[in-house]
Amino acid sequence: MNSVLYSVLAFIVAIGVLVTVHEFGHFWVARRLGVKVLRFSVGFGQPLWKRTFGPDATELVVAAIPLGGYVKMLDEREGEVAAAELPRAFNRQPLRTRVAVVAAGPLFNFLFAIVAYWMMFVVGVPGLRPLVGDVMPGSYAAMAGIVSGDEIVAVDKVPTPTWEGTVLALLDASLAESGSVALTVRDPEGAERQLQVQFDTSSELLQAGGVLENFGLEPWRPPAVIDRLVAGGAGERAGLLPGDRIVRADDVAVSSWEQWVDYVRDRPEQAIRVRVVRDAREVTLDLVPESVTEKDKTIGRIGAYVRLPGDEQRATMRVVVRYGPWQALPEALGKTWSVTTLTLRTLWKMITGKASVESLSGPISIAQYAGQSAAIGLATFLGFLGIVSVSLGVLNLLPVPVLDGGHLLFYLLELVKGSPVSEAAQLLGQKIGIALLLALMSLAFYNDLVRLFD
Repeated sequence: MNSVLYSVLAFIVAIGVLVTVHEFGHFWVARRLGVKVLRFSVGFGQPLWKRTFGPDATELVVAAIPLGGYVKMLDEREGEVAAAELPRAFNRQPLRTRVAVVAAGPLFNFLFAIVAYWMMFVVGVPGLRPLVGDVMPGSYAAMAGIVSGDEIVAVDKVPTPTWEGTVLALLDASLAESGSVALTVRDPEGAERQLQVQFDTSSELLQAGGVLENFGLEPWRPPAVIDRLVAGGAGERAGLLPGDRIVRADDVAVSSWEQWVDYVRDRPEQAIRVRVVRDAREVTLDLVPESVTEKDKTIGRIGAYVRLPGDEQRATMRVVVRYGPWQALPEALGKTWSVTTLTLRTLWKMITGKASVESLSGPISIAQYAGQSAAIGLATFLGFLGIVSVSLGVLNLLPVPVLDGGHLLFYLLELVKGSPVSEAAQLLGQKIGIALLLALMSLAFYNDLVRLFD
């Protein structure tokens, strides 16, 4: 319950900040260009808090539904305007002013992403070294020549100090039209190798399942070494001892504790022939996991705990990417650009049917990510804010009526034809835009529910 509350609070903070930034862009530019602003609202629905400020008595509102916001400007299309204030009405402004006001919201999202990434790099980005654990037979990783124990040093000459950087670099490189990706890997002895991956399609890693799984590898995880056993548990009764390393279960090779746990959980009350390494020799045991109920599901359990790496080894697995204030600025600009182009290319692949729409996330997933990133630390939460801010900027620039991009599309048509688009055409466009947004939101919400109950 506490984790759910924490995720909800982190989500409200994140969305509140990003919506405020977006709407402040519209507000600030409108005020600067002489447009009268009637209301600045963070959230929709019933106002929870309201104040007026400034010479125009602009209403500042915090509303009940924290899933967006709006800036209401003086406009003859929404009500009668006094003759003295007509020059300040939005609909009376020249085309360049209206374009600037509408474009300012997404622009401020991109500017905020730069600031967030700059702060993230100054604080220091924690992560794990991209050390390879399992490599799936027949996968792209296996065909390229990656083996367990390798560290991924670079993807297409882009350094990858962490797993997060590796995933983004792989995804970015795989979306290139060439479909060919160059990898630099380092073996445990420190020798580097240059490898080449050729994808069948440029969007191969965007299919359902995740980037690393589709590529065919898993991060390094602690080996299946037993630290201690529950007295009287199935593991102790079978003869397992602390220090045993499990190397095979039935006919399946075991390379990590996580793999071993999954194998046991799937086999309650089923006999397993287990081979372990004990004092440099192999021992074979017969083990029958106990049947227990966890979250209305029957699973197997043997009562054993993993032996975690020592402090020295754990320290070598952790990486902190940090830059000075000046060096962090170009890094933040580059990060914002790469995330923006990656978002656009991924979106295009989804629209053209070349990428799975299962990667779309709605409010439930965003709330979970917000809570997880906030729990990890400030730098991770700033990175999360940067990604979502870029996503909001890109989404709002799509040429869909109702969104900022839809208004900009109407203004482009106005520039071409020399007169504003008719109100009837705009109304029809808004209806289509609302239908598209509802469909997109429904799909994202459905994906959220599938992930939640999977």
